[in-house]
Amino acid sequence: MSQHELQEALNDWTEACRSKEVARIMSHYVEDVVSYDAVGPLRFQGRPAYQAHWQACMEMCSGPGMFEPYEPTFTASGDLGVTHYLLHCGGSNEKGELQTCWMRVTQCLRRQGGRWLIFHEHFSAPSDMESGKALFDLQP
Repeated sequence: MSQHELQEALNDWTEACRSKEVARIMSHYVEDVVSYDAVGPLRFQGRPAYQAHWQACMEMCSGPGMFEPYEPTFTASGDLGVTHYLLHCGGSNEKGELQTCWMRVTQCLRRQGGRWLIFHEHFSAPSDMESGKALFDLQP
């Protein structure tokens, strides 16, 4: 049952991200969340800091976006759960063109108040060691 509940939590979080509902997105995080996002500082600590980041990201892409988890894997034991997956994501630029890339995502969750909430999240993009550039054009 826990893996099914984790899938449902991911589905709701994903839909909130697609619809750019920042308050709904943030309802999936504990108050003291720690996140290592692919964009921004090395670490976000606490929901207010991470919410400001999500808000800025959603405002950066004014048009429709893409947010599609690919082959999520779930592990749960007691009140702890982990999911990891590739994420095909992106947004529309000022010309209305959809620009996308693949990211790697790991989310650590704990059951709190009957819900699965994210307490740690890590987004990353692979990079080329020689040039230091992110490899946004890789495909699964």
